[in-house]
Amino acid sequence: MTFQPIDLRTWARREYFEHYFSAVPCQYSMTVKLDITGLRQRGLPLYPTMLYALARSVNRHEEFRTAFDGEGRLGIYDRLEPSYTVFHKDSQTFSCLWTEYQEDYAAFCRAYQADLDAYGSAEGFEGKPNTPPNVFNVSMIPWESFDSFHLHCPQGNSYLLPILFTIGRFYREGDRVLLPLAAQVHHAVCDGFHLCRLIGEVRAWLADGGPAAGGQPGREGAEK
Repeated sequence: MTFQPIDLRTWARREYFEHYFSAVPCQYSMTVKLDITGLRQRGLPLYPTMLYALARSVNRHEEFRTAFDGEGRLGIYDRLEPSYTVFHKDSQTFSCLWTEYQEDYAAFCRAYQADLDAYGSAEGFEGKPNTPPNVFNVSMIPWESFDSFHLHCPQGNSYLLPILFTIGRFYREGDRVLLPLAAQVHHAVCDGFHLCRLIGEVRAWLADGGPAAGGQPGREGAEK
């Protein structure tokens, strides 16, 4: 992982960043419905597949990797890893795990399953220790579908990475299976065009059936 500081004097986005970070601090959210019919027909594991799809597109675009580092410098990470929640039925609490993103879908699913096996039962906020700074957050609330989801962050203006992608309960509509996805981002680094482009990439990848037939995970990565 590397972090490249931004030179504000030459940064093309400087005017927009200063407006939405200082003059009018602003985050925004968007909720969409994704067609996952192909994924369900193929029996692919939903959570790791969606984590992969999001990480795949997040890592393609600098606006989702722009952040302040530990020294307060504005810059761009060369890559982000997905951090995601797992639910504990007994205590009705959740923990955060993270898995290194890998471009190979099957390899990512194996890494996800290994982290789930090693840390999935560990309670406490940080289930897998040593969370790196270059993570973006994903949560899943499979008990309910939704048309809108918004996270209120009254003191989160300096957090520039996507604060949350939230996945809801999928449902059937005719012959399609739809999945609600909410995304919340900081307007200082990410405009509506950028978020729509990312969602469009995820939607197109899902419409194509997700990973190629040869890239399916083995049995160890096939949990629904």
